Amino acid sequence: MRKALRWLLALVVLVGTVSTAGAATAAEPKAVDIKDRLLSIPGMSLIEEKPYTGYRFFVLNYTQPVDHRRPSKGTFQQRITVLHKDENRPTVFYTGGYNVSTTPSRREPTQIVDGNQVSMEYRYFTPSRPAPADWSKLDIWQAASDQHRIFEALKPLYKKNWISTGGSKGGMTATYYERFYPRDMDGVVAYVAPNDVVNKEDSAYDRFFARVGTDECRAKLNGVQREALVRRAPLEKKYEAYAAENGYTFDTIGSLDRAYEAVVLDYVWGFWQYSTLADCADIPADAKNATDEAIWDSVDSISGFSAYTDQGLETYTPYYYQAGTQLGAPTIHFPHIEKKYIRYGYQPPRNFVPRSIPMKFQPLAMWDVDRWVRHNARQMLFVYGQNDPWGAEPFRLGHGARDSYVFTAPGMNHGANVAGLVADQKAKATARILDWAGVASAKVQENPSAARPLASFDAKLDKRDVERESALRP
Repeated sequence: MRKALRWLLALVVLVGTVSTAGAATAAEPKAVDIKDRLLSIPGMSLIEEKPYTGYRFFVLNYTQPVDHRRPSKGTFQQRITVLHKDENRPTVFYTGGYNVSTTPSRREPTQIVDGNQVSMEYRYFTPSRPAPADWSKLDIWQAASDQHRIFEALKPLYKKNWISTGGSKGGMTATYYERFYPRDMDGVVAYVAPNDVVNKEDSAYDRFFARVGTDECRAKLNGVQREALVRRAPLEKKYEAYAAENGYTFDTIGSLDRAYEAVVLDYVWGFWQYSTLADCADIPADAKNATDEAIWDSVDSISGFSAYTDQGLETYTPYYYQAGTQLGAPTIHFPHIEKKYIRYGYQPPRNFVPRSIPMKFQPLAMWDVDRWVRHNARQMLFVYGQNDPWGAEPFRLGHGARDSYVFTAPGMNHGANVAGLVADQKAKATARILDWAGVASAKVQENPSAARPLASFDAKLDKRDVERESALRP
């Protein structure tokens, strides 16, 4: 009888165990969709999702404090995008320092590590602007703190290594972020990032323009620039008609005359920023005998006569504000143009920002960043273009830097990248990016020359061209 009871009890236990196991299996939660996980983050909301093969692409808003020192003093919606590949891949944190593109794209480090990409719109670029806008809260620390909060919000989803990157003002932004939050990222790739340490000392730019390219190319560019000022009267009549036809006004800069000279003085800079030596073939060879139309067309195609209109300046007010308060702005001279033809010279950022917005320059901001990079850079890569004017004042590394590099791509402009470096530097840079991202193979660790991007090139997704803006915006 006892044996029968023991057998019956054993059977009950066995059945109970099987039932419990089955119930546990049935109760296992399904994997939560990445969109739901993103939207579960406090302050995150969806604007739209766009399809792209092999990825999920989300355009989102994230609630940020206007002032990170006083979070209770108001918030604004900051636009970000997420190019999602896999939660088990590394993540690249990108910003261009301006508006964010809402079209799926992949930056070079993202292709190299075959990872996810988070892109941030810089604060105060619309629509990521508080209303009303307290412009005193637009500075490099507040922007770095925006990135820090986004990183902290997304790190629980994307637990693998993170690398920050950006080009031009975005390269500056990635550098400033590293300076203020050096523990967030596992590596930094800063492309063509200007470093204007002493705003009033700009002789490096004059030396650059005295030797860039060839004598022949410089002479052609200088000839067109000078001739555009010699012919100021007839070409400004053309400018007046152009402005009237397009509804352009000049209240911020002060006059059409000021805008005209600003565009013309940007001409040589703009050529080297956006073009290559081969493009010199398109510059009028005999400026003095060229038609007014030829001079106008050449200047307009490179500098853009809409750049200093109210309508052209409005989008970039946040940049010019920062240039006039912290970043600094270049001033160059024009020895090939007689003084009688130049009325204003390179105008300061103050002239490009509405007078209703107060500005005061902070001379120690860039000095602080420069000193920090020299002595504290860790796992940072700076890439410059040989023929890019913005590289005339680059970031440099001191004795305190570790596992950090400054490379220059020969013959390249403001679109310089790792792919354009000489072979040994290209391999070194690629290997270090892979290692920082935690995805370098044993073969690459042993032999950096074996390093290659992990993702194949995608003509639509991998953006390579320089985004053309005004010459005096990095």
